[in-house]
Amino acid sequence: MTSSPRPASDSTPGTASGSARPPLNRRLAEFGTTIFAEMSALAVSTGSINLGQGFPDTDGPEEIREAAVRALRDGRGNQYPPGPGIPELRAAVAAHQERRYGLLYDADTEVLVTAGATEAIAASLLALLEPGDEVIALEPYYDSYAACIAMAGARRVPVTLRPHRGEDGAPSFRLDLDELRDAVTDRTRLLLINTPHNPTGTVLTRAELAAIAGLAVERDLLVVTDEVYEHLVFDGAEHVPLATFPGMRERTVAIGSAGKSFSFTGWKVGWVTAAPALLSAVRSAKQFLTYVSSGPFQYAVAEALALPETYFAAFRADMQAKRDVLAAGLAEAGFEVFRPAGTYFVTTDIRPLGERDGFAFCRALPERAGVVAVPNAVFYDHREVGAPFVRFAFCKQVEVLQEAVKRLKTAF
Repeated sequence: MTSSPRPASDSTPGTASGSARPPLNRRLAEFGTTIFAEMSALAVSTGSINLGQGFPDTDGPEEIREAAVRALRDGRGNQYPPGPGIPELRAAVAAHQERRYGLLYDADTEVLVTAGATEAIAASLLALLEPGDEVIALEPYYDSYAACIAMAGARRVPVTLRPHRGEDGAPSFRLDLDELRDAVTDRTRLLLINTPHNPTGTVLTRAELAAIAGLAVERDLLVVTDEVYEHLVFDGAEHVPLATFPGMRERTVAIGSAGKSFSFTGWKVGWVTAAPALLSAVRSAKQFLTYVSSGPFQYAVAEALALPETYFAAFRADMQAKRDVLAAGLAEAGFEVFRPAGTYFVTTDIRPLGERDGFAFCRALPERAGVVAVPNAVFYDHREVGAPFVRFAFCKQVEVLQEAVKRLKTAF
């Protein structure tokens, strides 16, 4: 016996007939399709060079790719891996943190493997926040921050990195520590700190981090640190984990990413390091998100984290050279360029081109120049502040960057 089709109805399932209640819950009502999906689709439909979404156009080390193939063939990770991640990768993360930063973590109780850094962020915020808590994030910020804070029922409080000119006249984005301190209230539960910072390319200095650490200890705040670009700092800048400062190890949840460190973004392998009580909380949330993921790739990433310093130095130098190609070309095309100290993004100001609306500029750019970029305004709560800024990714082949620069110079 077959069932007859359900009659069409104007009402939304789960609502009373005639109700105007939308299917998307109000916490997520402000979030639609991400700008990355929109602009990447525009790149495909127009045949443009995609400098919008931050993914490399070449694979990472061949020996690490072969390690993944070997794991697949050997039957390692083809079934569910352990919930916290395979022991080999957790041990490799712990060894990496000790070797590079002198941070000692127990691989069994203080390291958690996640489905990329995005899941790590989600699990951390869902685990640590209660409805009504306030979260301070450095604006502009990666768009998942706002969505995850909303899903937790918390309230985001942006502290804006603002344009600043150094003694040499070069523009950069800097954190106002007084503004950060003033943003903390009795409802503040957590600081969400991203350094190296996406999208501005700012790398917080040791002095700035010390001030943040002091504030967190003074006000008894938890801190989640997004450190996915830890290996991409340029011009002598250094990445200093916040957990290395006095009083911070026990209150900091640190997040890392294989995608950004080894150019395998599709593998979606990230990790969390934190004291046992914090890690246990994050693991409790994570197990009901993906449960587990990326089994064979976890074995490969364990080998990647043990690569010699020569790999990381060469990786950094290659990205810095690509940054220089794109930054110089954008300046020659008429943009004001904020030369990044880290990540693989360049932020530009379009006002010297006679433009003020980054959304309109980026939507017109594929037809105008055959290049795709992302408007920074999507990373701001106060979008008018970010309106004139546009982000370009330089994690591409040099020939691709050179062609993009040529098109932009011709268009402007």
